[in-house]
Formats: sequence, structure tokens, C-alpha cells
Amino acid sequence: MYYKIENEFLTCEIDDMGAQLHSLILKENSKEYIWQGNPDIWYGQAPVLFPIIGQLLDDKYRYNGTEYTMPKHGLARKLLFNVKECEGAKAVFSLESDEKTRENYPFDFEYLVTFELCGKKLVNTMTVVNKTDGEMYFSVGAHPAFNCKVGDIIEFEQPETLATERIDKDSIIIDEKYPLIENSREIAITKEIFEPDALILSDIKSKKLRIKSDYEVEFTFGDCPFLGIWAKPGAPYVCIEPWYGVNDGRDVKADISEKRGIQHLNKGETFEFAWSAEVI
Repeated sequence: MYYKIENEFLTCEIDDMGAQLHSLILKENSKEYIWQGNPDIWYGQAPVLFPIIGQLLDDKYRYNGTEYTMPKHGLARKLLFNVKECEGAKAVFSLESDEKTRENYPFDFEYLVTFELCGKKLVNTMTVVNKTDGEMYFSVGAHPAFNCKVGDIIEFEQPETLATERIDKDSIIIDEKYPLIENSREIAITKEIFEPDALILSDIKSKKLRIKSDYEVEFTFGDCPFLGIWAKPGAPYVCIEPWYGVNDGRDVKADISEKRGIQHLNKGETFEFAWSAEVI
């Protein structure tokens, strides 16, 4: 079911299945900024990523000597969230651990996904609460897809020198980096750039970027350690993906606590991050 929030400038719709952003429209011209999904290209729109990012090696990980399975990008994107609040310009969705989630992920948690409209800006805040009687390991991230086309530009806040990591046919990180831009602010969206799959970036100085199409959106991603940029080659959208975690490599880890990019909470602690998209 879709839930709607709005303010003077924007309307926004969110699907309670996966707490997925479905629509962001500027009222003055009825322009839609979010990819509307197409199963012949990519059925998704803006999946939330929790409690892992990307692909696990053989879909498996270990914790305290026990082996678990976990699908790509985690459990949350295919589970129904509870609506804790939806009024005016703000909506809050909640996913809590239960017997079913503990089959794949042996921690007790609450995962909150909040959407709020502030002027011409959408702010999406993700909050992870550890309700386990002990430590908790997780990754969390976002995957929103914005309408765009080949030839559009992604412009960083400041000049960057970046190399990208890539994934193989099994969505496992390749142990090599590939030069992307040198002392430049711009990445051009071409069909070829995504043929090897997503760009996986780290060590970014900028805290924000702009999507420059027949519109401009300023996307703030803050201090996330990884930023994914992805589309199906030639498709009319681009995903900007702030990640607190990353795909597995081929090296086998004895425990999820050793996983690259994994986040950690002690009993009762909370982790929070936010991204925003502002129509310029």
C-alpha cells in the first residue's frame, strides 16, 4: 500500500512493502523524479538495504560458529513495514525482528525508515536500534533511482580523484580498482559505464553531488564510507546509493564481525544516517 506525504512544493509516496520510495513529484509542474519501475528493465525503485549490502559469498555468513544465509541486499526490502506515523509532510515506517527474521539474522532490532519533506527537499533517515541482549553487526544503505538519460551528468561538490571497485558475475567484489576520474567533478552517464555493473566508490571528499539532467537534484550523502552508482546499461534512471557496508570479496571470513564495512552496535545503542534529495 502506498502512503502519501506532502508540503507546499512536493508530494511523496512510499510503499509499506520494503518502505520503498515510490514517487517524488514537484507540484508546480507535476514532474516525477523517481524511476517508476519496469520489470523488463529493473523492477525496483528505491529499495532499503538492511542488514547487509550487496552480495554475500555463496549467500552465507557465520556468527558465533553458526552459519546463516542471507539474500542480496538483505531482508528488509522484501518485508512489510508497519506505519508508525504518516501525517502532513512526514512518515515513519518500522520493521522489527521476529522469529522469521532470526532464521537468517540472529539479532533483535528495530529498523526505522523516516521520510520528511522540508521545502523542496526530501530527507530519508534510517535508524537501526539494537534490541539484542548483547552486540549486533549489520550494514545499512539506500538505493534510490532517479529518472535520467544517457548523456546526463553526475557532478560532485568538489574535484575528486576516484577509482571504482567492480563486482564479478556473482556480484562478488573484484580485488582490483579501476581509474574513473582524476581531479574532476563530473561523471558522465553513458551506456558503457555500467556494462561491468555498478560503480563502487570510497574515499570521497565531497558530501553531496548533483544529478544534472533536464532538471537538477542535489543529493547529499554525507560521510558514508561507500557510494554506489548504478543503472542497467542504457536504462533511463540512475541509482545513487550511500552504503554503510559493501559486497563480500572472495576471501572467506570466519565471522560477520570480520566482514569489510560491517557496522557494530552494543546493547541498547542506535545508529542513524540520512540522505536527502533537493530539487534545484
